[in-house]
Amino acid sequence: MREFIVEADGGSRGNPGPAGYGAVVIDAVTGETLAERAEYIGIATNNVAEYRGLVAGLRAAHELDPAARVRVRMDSKLVVEQMSGRWKIKHPDMKPLAAEAARVFPPDRITYEWMPREQNKHADRLANEAMDAGRRGEQWSPSASTAELLTPGSAAPLQGREELRDQPPQPRTPTTSGGEAAKSEDDARAARNVATPAPSTGWGATPDMGAPTTFVLLRHGETPLTPQKRFSGSGGTDPSLSDVGREQAERVAAALAARGTVQAIVASPLTRTRQTAAAVAARLGLDVAIEDGLRETDFGAWEGLTFAEVQERYPEDLKTWLASPKAEPTGGGESFAATARRIATTRDKLIASYAGRTVLLVSHVTPIKSLVRLAIGAPPESLYRMELSAASLSAVAYYADGNASLRLFNDTSHLR
Repeated sequence: MREFIVEADGGSRGNPGPAGYGAVVIDAVTGETLAERAEYIGIATNNVAEYRGLVAGLRAAHELDPAARVRVRMDSKLVVEQMSGRWKIKHPDMKPLAAEAARVFPPDRITYEWMPREQNKHADRLANEAMDAGRRGEQWSPSASTAELLTPGSAAPLQGREELRDQPPQPRTPTTSGGEAAKSEDDARAARNVATPAPSTGWGATPDMGAPTTFVLLRHGETPLTPQKRFSGSGGTDPSLSDVGREQAERVAAALAARGTVQAIVASPLTRTRQTAAAVAARLGLDVAIEDGLRETDFGAWEGLTFAEVQERYPEDLKTWLASPKAEPTGGGESFAATARRIATTRDKLIASYAGRTVLLVSHVTPIKSLVRLAIGAPPESLYRMELSAASLSAVAYYADGNASLRLFNDTSHLR
């Protein structure tokens, strides 16, 4: 079943005063922004604007997939607690809005969670853009949005807007009707901050980067060697998937088909990855491209051995290998440093070939860990500190300015 994150916010410059809302729908797996909604709603309170944002976000998610599960994230404690059923709804303006929101998705497919205001920048920016448009006698349109350049949960926007430059912070005074707003953290906030535009040059420059290239990283399903924790690289017997591995491949294929965001599939040339990719491709109706650069590390003479067996037979070589990413496994295997160079070259090639698209890369432990490590700028030693399960999903987004964002790591929820 597909899963969305809906982030929503609303504001009123005067409370009541000129008001607007913003909402964004995000793919829970890849972190992609799938839809944005914003509207100037005239004179209203903060709480009404926030509820209107919630309804708009839920409707946008329903349009994308009415069978999806939805996680709502808002910085309004009032809305989150009321929609979760923990606080009563007394205000007459909010009762119909809450009822409208509750009708969009069945209650067993939606959850509500509060998040700090600084993590709700995307929806906050949309709400401010809607209010600015209303001040000019216009309505917000998607072409005016700068909020899509935010990464989920980021602490600051990547791009400002010229028309916000001279707009002072607007107060959000608490509403006391029904005593409800006294419970709401966001209604007690003293001001609604407006972002300062980023500089046009230098370290803070933020060009319009467009849609990122997103790699959804799938480790192949189990082989007979996987549960035995044996070294299984590109220089060994090239094992096929086990019965468990084939079942895992079908499960992840069903999950990816339900989410529906993958636009292309690229796989390592090894048998286990091609078999896993084929299961997904059959569900999605896509072809599989083979990329040699996604193959697993060659572990040389250690292929097929357990860690304990390598430690017993090649203790000094193993010690050296654990101490330096430049060290090769016994028998002329591939060092982690060499693997990282290969993966970086392959990454750049694929980003150029699939710019702005969401691509499923079906690969192995070391290549996927290397992509993650390079994306977050972690040292080579971090490879030893990552757990990557068979048939797990991870995701990394790459932007046009060269930056990357880790969106997901080692998700196995589809296997449960």
